[in-house]
Amino acid sequence: MRNGAKIYKQENVYDAAIKRINYLFDEFDNVVVGFSGGKDSTCVLNLALQVAEERNRLPLKVMFLDQEAEWVSVIDYIRDVMADERIDPMWLQIPIRLFNATSNTEHFLNCWDPKDPDNWLRPKEEISLKENVYGKDRFFDMFQAVFEYHFKDTKACYLAGVRTEESPARFLAVTSDATYKFVTYGKKLNRKMQHYTFYPIYDWSFTDVWKAIHDNEWQYTKLYDLQYQHGIAIKSMRVSNLHHETAVEALFYLQDLDKELWNKLTKRISGIQTAGKLGRDNFFNIDKLPFMFKDWKEYRDHLLDNLITDPKHHKVFRKKFNQMDEKYDFEYHIKDMHKAQIKSLLANDYEFTKITNWERNPNVDTWRKWKRGIFNKWTSTNKYING
Repeated sequence: MRNGAKIYKQENVYDAAIKRINYLFDEFDNVVVGFSGGKDSTCVLNLALQVAEERNRLPLKVMFLDQEAEWVSVIDYIRDVMADERIDPMWLQIPIRLFNATSNTEHFLNCWDPKDPDNWLRPKEEISLKENVYGKDRFFDMFQAVFEYHFKDTKACYLAGVRTEESPARFLAVTSDATYKFVTYGKKLNRKMQHYTFYPIYDWSFTDVWKAIHDNEWQYTKLYDLQYQHGIAIKSMRVSNLHHETAVEALFYLQDLDKELWNKLTKRISGIQTAGKLGRDNFFNIDKLPFMFKDWKEYRDHLLDNLITDPKHHKVFRKKFNQMDEKYDFEYHIKDMHKAQIKSLLANDYEFTKITNWERNPNVDTWRKWKRGIFNKWTSTNKYING
């Protein structure tokens, strides 16, 4: 990327990804593929298997952090993958806490709670790692902790199926700074220990993903077929855990695709039944400002004071909103900012995933740079702009 513009090369994304993975195998003795059962990690897995086989680096380590509330058809697919003799499985079924976006009273699901095995959504696998020896209990903290435990004395990298097409935040994150040597498409897990995450298909589109799966006849989870038959837009198909802030929409049709899982999940965690019955139009209905409020900011504050009952969470939300109100004093995007804040409130997203995505939108990022004077300095020396 140069000056905010994409630079296209005379090379297809498949070949580019193979080159990237080959380079990572050159640099790291320990290469681990992160696998979720989704289409993107399916592509990374098969690309890495191709490279590992050509380089005599099999079996390939494949890591799946099982969040318990997973689609049944995804777990069926993962079982097939982990049984492949070319793979060294790292299936983690360990106690962790997962954010619950469907309830303002039960904020977390305690996955694989050792005190309550009778209520697990399914039994643990024989091959899985079952004890949390990593000193962390939150999903996004686990990856660094797992690497620090298993690879504490050696370089290691994690290959993840992240694509920038899905999020402006991701695009900015993986094209701005070098992560390792000249490589930008990744992030540091632990620089001192030389542990890194890389995204070898970061520049693929969803059509590239499905073309690769089709042309190579790669196995994939049949959940995608069910979602397609149900009328879910291809870009909106997800295989992830069912109750966090970016996956709630799956609950609106879960009971149609998997009634048994729906019944188990409604018994397992609070708020699922309500979210499923409300549906998209009512759960995330912020297209029209309710008539009793003068603007979106007033509506936001009303929801904060009446919807977020946990004092700790209320304080976190209020602090964040005050900071944003002071920071973003523009008019053009202010309504969108308040809507993003409202979405976070409705999803009980006190980790601010939805707000972060809004803040990293290219238009908002450009405004911040302008506010800091970066563009003013550039335009003052640009004869084409100044004439």
